[in-house]
Amino acid sequence: MKTWFHSWRAAIRIARRDAWRSKGRSSLVLAMIALPILGVSALDLTYRSSELSPAERVERTMGAADAIFRDADVAGVPILQNPVGDIHTPAKDYEQQPWPSGPTDVTKTFPAGSTVLTDRTGAAKLTTTHGLLTADVRELKAADPMTRGIMTLLSGRFPEKSDEVMATSHFLETSGLSVGSTLSARNFDRTYRIVGSYELPDALGADQVNAVPGAFLAPYAKAVEKAGLARPGTTVSYLVQSSGGFTWNTVQQINTKGVAVTSRAVALDPPADSEVPLYSKSDWGNYESSTAADAGALVAVATVVGLAMLEICLLAGPAFAVGARRSRRQLGLVGANGGARSHIRAIVLSGGLVIGVAAAVIGTVLAVILTLVLQPVLEDTMNQRFGAFDVRPLELLGIALLAVLTGLLAAIVPAITASRQTVLASLTGRRGIRRSSRVLPLVGLAAVLVGAAIALFGSLVSEQFIVVAGGSAIAELGVVAMTPALVGLFGRTGRWLPLSPRLALRDAVRNRGRTAPAVAAVLAAVAGTVTVSTFMASSEAQSRAGYEARLPYGAVSAFVLEEGGRDVPAVREAIQRYLPVDVRADVERVSVGKPGCPTWGGGPGCGRYEVVLPLANECPLYATGLPGAGDPSEKYTPDQRRKMITEDWRCDSSSGGGWISVEGGLLVGDEKVLQVLGVDDPGAAKALAEGKIVAFSRAQIDKNGTIGIKQITDIAAADKASEKGLPAPGKVSSVPAYLVPKGQESYGVIALMTPATAKAAGLSTLPAGAYFSTERLPDSEQRQKLEGELAKLGGNVELHVEEGFVNDDSLFLIALAVFAGLVTIGAAGIATGLAQADAEADLKTLAAVGAPPRVRRTLSGFQCGVIAAMGVILGSAAGVLPAIGLRLTEEREAIRYYEQAIRQGWDNGMSGPPYVPIVIPWETLAGLLIAVPLGAALLAALVTRSRGALARREAT
Repeated sequence: MKTWFHSWRAAIRIARRDAWRSKGRSSLVLAMIALPILGVSALDLTYRSSELSPAERVERTMGAADAIFRDADVAGVPILQNPVGDIHTPAKDYEQQPWPSGPTDVTKTFPAGSTVLTDRTGAAKLTTTHGLLTADVRELKAADPMTRGIMTLLSGRFPEKSDEVMATSHFLETSGLSVGSTLSARNFDRTYRIVGSYELPDALGADQVNAVPGAFLAPYAKAVEKAGLARPGTTVSYLVQSSGGFTWNTVQQINTKGVAVTSRAVALDPPADSEVPLYSKSDWGNYESSTAADAGALVAVATVVGLAMLEICLLAGPAFAVGARRSRRQLGLVGANGGARSHIRAIVLSGGLVIGVAAAVIGTVLAVILTLVLQPVLEDTMNQRFGAFDVRPLELLGIALLAVLTGLLAAIVPAITASRQTVLASLTGRRGIRRSSRVLPLVGLAAVLVGAAIALFGSLVSEQFIVVAGGSAIAELGVVAMTPALVGLFGRTGRWLPLSPRLALRDAVRNRGRTAPAVAAVLAAVAGTVTVSTFMASSEAQSRAGYEARLPYGAVSAFVLEEGGRDVPAVREAIQRYLPVDVRADVERVSVGKPGCPTWGGGPGCGRYEVVLPLANECPLYATGLPGAGDPSEKYTPDQRRKMITEDWRCDSSSGGGWISVEGGLLVGDEKVLQVLGVDDPGAAKALAEGKIVAFSRAQIDKNGTIGIKQITDIAAADKASEKGLPAPGKVSSVPAYLVPKGQESYGVIALMTPATAKAAGLSTLPAGAYFSTERLPDSEQRQKLEGELAKLGGNVELHVEEGFVNDDSLFLIALAVFAGLVTIGAAGIATGLAQADAEADLKTLAAVGAPPRVRRTLSGFQCGVIAAMGVILGSAAGVLPAIGLRLTEEREAIRYYEQAIRQGWDNGMSGPPYVPIVIPWETLAGLLIAVPLGAALLAALVTRSRGALARREAT
């Protein structure tokens, strides 16, 4: 070894030969390092391939056109827009004036000589083999070269005639139709033949049908109106192709006419933020990711990568240590022939380098192959096609270097330990006297104290989660550093144990070089699991306490608020047929205008109604109609606002329970509604029979004991009056009211009256749905059958089955526990295998002195169980601290927000101070503390051979 280069070349050759001889140990370490590299590389390839370039994004949006023109719907007043064209606002401020609203003739803004294609989209209930399916209908001349890239033809051809359509592959799969089938729509007597299938590269799961312009939407709208329903809405945009394209200056000129433009030239070469007038407007700006957010994301990624590398190093380190120990004679010969300690360190480090390079190459190659093979699956999962398969060599090289670095880091400690062995000890096989470092535990203790102090400061003083997380990480690393000393403390418990566990514990203590890293790896995995489990269990308890039921337990509600409730009878019958219904309570809703009008009003011939709030019942904090009322921050002191929120019934927004989609919470039904909702008040049923309206909120009842219901037929006039702060014009019907005593939950129903009362008040009603009480909670099979039946109707059925609070994160908690268990068993198994390889001489000695064969199996099981138990105990203790710190930080933030809201007069439905509990997941801890070590011990015992070869006495 004459030079540095020659010595390292020889060291690498020796390490490569040793790795090849010990294939099992090498494969294990290589897999540990290569699997994360494979995952990260595949993630990088997937992300980069799915990240579209500006040119690819423009092609999928506008095909070969130069721009997309859209009506900003501001009556043609000048607008300001962002470069993309998806955000715009009037250039002038309209704080004291009515907001401009109305269509603009976009066709007058096209440059002379332009080629234009109309792109019109609407929704329709289309007939399928299963019933009806609501899907988008798009009228765009797909055969035109300008649309190339927007739609990808998969089979058949583009529609050319007015009775031809093509459909997306997802629609065909969902509907059961195919190319050559015919389809129509509800309330529509025309039929269309499907001549092709296509996909939208950016929305593979879209249900869409394409027709030639004017062939579907216009006649369908006429048919719907003829049926007495409201005309369905459509959106229109224009693909424009013009010589010279559309620069940013051109786009701003077109904006002066109230038209928003998405330009190809601007998308490919966007202007600077300083050149976009919208960003300089008050309350507007470029809200893309900031430098601070990018830095935070980078820190988070670096933290995850660092912890992953630490975990791999902790698991792989013992393997290199045992490998160095098994090769100690070879290393001793190097020293006997003049090799320095640096050469021995180089040989052991070369083992990490060889394994790291092999893992990097294998992981990267497999990532490329798997990403290519799984590309269709990944695209379906992401609901979009990749752009070009984007391989970033520098990024993959950086990820591969992580594997090399991880291998080197895992071999550092074994290399230093091996270099400190004397030549005589290495050649004779003696282990020598091993002393644990006295400095490392002190450093670890200091890190624990400093980290705990930082976490305590973050939870009690600071408002930054990162402070708590950083302090907890430092404390956990300190515990890792103290692991060798803690393993020694565990060894003192061996005097009370039987023979096999005592031998296992003493072996673990004597060989801390391989025991401590394995225990630390288990500790890290368990600590993370305990932290997340504790945090999520606490969050679950908070969510359970704040859960607001929409119905009594087991009850069912179903509302259909479109097409005048046409499907309501079928929905009621389906629910009664498939679910164990006890009581059915039909409900209707008040309607103003055509039967097919939207629930909240709007559209030609459509009106709305509102439950009048008496002026005297308005909360002073919000009532602009009261003399002297205004901004609460200016009119009242914090103490006055707090008193109003907490004591004035007019400002209590928590009354009335949940929320239903019927306008104003006003329902029309009989006393069965009260029965299903669990309202136990004889006076309410009597009031309904007497023609009164039953109210659950005191605020709507005026001083005369009546509730006013205003019918608004002129929506435009109502909007103008609202902009001026005046009440909307309309006819008011006053109905005698009965107030249900406090303590009765209404589940979002504010008022209830019978059909006869509504008719007497001059109110028109339409079917809305029904409430159902059930004999028992419907099971999964019953619900699946019901949902299948409702899907055939093709309507928007708002179905709710009240199951009480359901924890959606329970599966995640189970997955976490399983993950921690696998890592624990894996780490303990690795350490046990290394212990067996390292202690083969001891096992042969046991056999030679007459130990029964089962001792070998029992000792192996206890070795694995001891390591798992130590790691789980330490990890559980280390994992609770950060979770408690994070919850205390959340509690402080929630209390601060609550107090600020009360001071400023915000209620937000809060019934009191926030409840932020800290819950320890004892079941998860019990599983980790008992099941995992026991399972690891049993698994190790089962896979260990009972008999081993006896060592022969060497000839003298």
